[in-house]
Amino acid sequence: MHLSALKAQTTYQVGSTTLTESTLISSIDLPWEILWGPDDYVWVTSRKGTVTRVDPETGASSVILSKAVMNGGTGEPGMLGMVMHPDWNNTPRVFIVYCTGSSWSGTENLSSFDWNGTALINEQVLLTLPAGGIHNGSRLLLLPDNTLLMTTGDTGDGGSSSQNINSLNGKILRINLDGSVPSDNPISGSYVYSYGHRNPQGLCAGPGGLVYSSEHGQSTNDELNIIQPNRNFGWPNVEGYCNTSSEISYCNTNDVAEPIFIWTPCVAVNGMEYYNHPAIPEWQNSILLSVLGGLGAQYERLSIMHLSANGLTVLSEDQYFSNFNQRIRDVCVNPYTGAVYMALNGGNYPGSGPNEIKEFRNYSYTPPVPIAGCTYSGSTNYDAAATYDDGSCIFSGCLDSLALNYIAWANTDSGNCVYSAICTEDINADGAVTVGDLLLILGAFGQVCQ
Repeated sequence: MHLSALKAQTTYQVGSTTLTESTLISSIDLPWEILWGPDDYVWVTSRKGTVTRVDPETGASSVILSKAVMNGGTGEPGMLGMVMHPDWNNTPRVFIVYCTGSSWSGTENLSSFDWNGTALINEQVLLTLPAGGIHNGSRLLLLPDNTLLMTTGDTGDGGSSSQNINSLNGKILRINLDGSVPSDNPISGSYVYSYGHRNPQGLCAGPGGLVYSSEHGQSTNDELNIIQPNRNFGWPNVEGYCNTSSEISYCNTNDVAEPIFIWTPCVAVNGMEYYNHPAIPEWQNSILLSVLGGLGAQYERLSIMHLSANGLTVLSEDQYFSNFNQRIRDVCVNPYTGAVYMALNGGNYPGSGPNEIKEFRNYSYTPPVPIAGCTYSGSTNYDAAATYDDGSCIFSGCLDSLALNYIAWANTDSGNCVYSAICTEDINADGAVTVGDLLLILGAFGQVCQ
């Protein structure tokens, strides 16, 4: 438990689980993205143009990147989404979206930065698109095939870009880690993965590889969507479900994907994470959804969206932490303790700082003790008690590629290499025709191979 938790023991009851509230850090202006990094630190983008790395045990922090952003981050644009390279140990690289320029003549940048242990350096701009004073997205999500999804908004153009396949705005884009277009994208040569979006600002992966996105409606019909490739999500012709005569007609003609949940009036849905940790069993198989509360700031909360077993429908919504009267921008999860971190953004649109990042933890939950060892059951030193693989697996076998029993993946020589027999009757290639060979062929018993 970090020091601030010792001073304040406010608790919340979630079924039979008690969550203890503490403040991780309180000095970041307008935190936008918070995520648990592969280095076991909490990484935070600020809309003001910084990236901060926070020790989850002590709250100690350091600013590791500062960029000039549109309007100094005072409005909706600024430094936004962030993800880490999937092969962090070999490629410590961070992908970040930030906006530059003026409100109506700006640029949204997707860039990669290298982590040198103290700072983010060596920026490489991978993709640019128009940015505006409002509606810029932009969340990032790493997919299992090592491509990125990036949400973009319509920049307040009323949705004209959203239905224009040649525009990158109002879309969800799929991008290779080097910034190129994936060869298997639904539209050849295009980053566009799905279209018809207004301003999606939440993105997470759930059960079975499903991808969920939260999207701001205009004044009604905030949406929770399951993203599918090459699908039209309707904006500006459809808001929420296809439930008016004009919407039904448009949906049927254009194969519009409907949301799995809507909010009317709008509550300003934002960052989210899929939760399935045993530390809070009441929240397992749920989406933790940040809610900013709308322009009037009357609905701010953390919404727990309980999913069906297959993840295709929302069974119910529970609401927590509205007592803070704070815009809740994003959440992340400690994979070891199951604690939930929640970024606050002030009481009113578009947010004001400095702000807090809160931790909510079940201290009755004891994480399993990590045990290093070989987890591959076919190895010589397989350890059934190991909880993670430490790369120590021993695969014993013949290392000579000329042998009949050569094993390409062996890393220890077993000394039992077997080679082609000199006489054809030596079926088992042990250098002599024996009873063992007799069981395989008849008539050669007793002959000795020279």
